[in-house]
Amino acid sequence: MNSQAEHLLIHTDGAARGNPGPAGAAAVLYDGSGACVAEVFQYLGEATNNVAEYRGLLLGLKRAKEIGAGTVEIVTDSELLAKQWNGEYRVKNKTLRPLFDEAKEIAGAFESVEVRHVRRGGNAAADEAANRAIDERAGV
Repeated sequence: MNSQAEHLLIHTDGAARGNPGPAGAAAVLYDGSGACVAEVFQYLGEATNNVAEYRGLLLGLKRAKEIGAGTVEIVTDSELLAKQWNGEYRVKNKTLRPLFDEAKEIAGAFESVEVRHVRRGGNAAADEAANRAIDERAGV
């Protein structure tokens, strides 16, 4: 792994039109220099916005693991996801719980995983990719 991939900044997002409705998820990964090293997006079919947000997180974590990142910083516009990840909220929803557990399991492959919430405007590239997944009915 090159030194640029040791730490990755990952913007993740999910989108659902109708909630539930046609949904997409995405992650855009940046190296230490700020260069985009990967973009992944996937059409999910019918899903809620919260499920799509978690699917975006999973896409990002899986790709970061494939790249060989040591540490990752996740940026999301989902306040719910960020607060659940950081232990401020419990994950009570039976549909979200397995997604949360899977993400935590993958996170164990990294030295550290930080998740922080930003306003929607601070997550434009991932938002665009999640919506493109719906528009194109695209897969990873």
